[in-house]
Amino acid sequence: MAQNLQKALYTPEQRKKRDASRWTLVQGILAPVQFIICLISAALVLRFLMTGEGYIAATISVLIKTLALYTIMVTGAIWEKEVFGQYLLAPAFFWEDVVSFGVIALHTLYLAGLFMGFMTPDQLMILALVAYAAYFVNAAQFIWKLRMARLSTPAPLEVSA
Repeated sequence: MAQNLQKALYTPEQRKKRDASRWTLVQGILAPVQFIICLISAALVLRFLMTGEGYIAATISVLIKTLALYTIMVTGAIWEKEVFGQYLLAPAFFWEDVVSFGVIALHTLYLAGLFMGFMTPDQLMILALVAYAAYFVNAAQFIWKLRMARLSTPAPLEVSA
């Protein structure tokens, strides 16, 4: 049992904070919404790259995806502060946060390229796909970590009468 607690993602106190935080629900809603936005946007970006059509739709979809990313990052930092006592880079989610910074940097570079005009439409869309690939790696990190947390959660004790 002690060995299980050492490997657990959350201490019992952190688990209580996680379960009591409204930001847990917010993250639980935003994560799949962002994933769906990303899939739709990736399809629109690929369509543009393959056909040359739909640049405006693809661009708007990347902007929406970027807004979703920024939103989940800010709310995730608040969640991390409530549960772990620091806004980012808590030991339990250190590498997930590090990769998130890279994902945000790629999305921000896209915004800079779009609004400052130093990238062509094709370059912007390729950059969006690179950002999405990094996002999918990051999403897989979080899914893996949450699966490990679930597997390390002690089973409830049965009460016999």
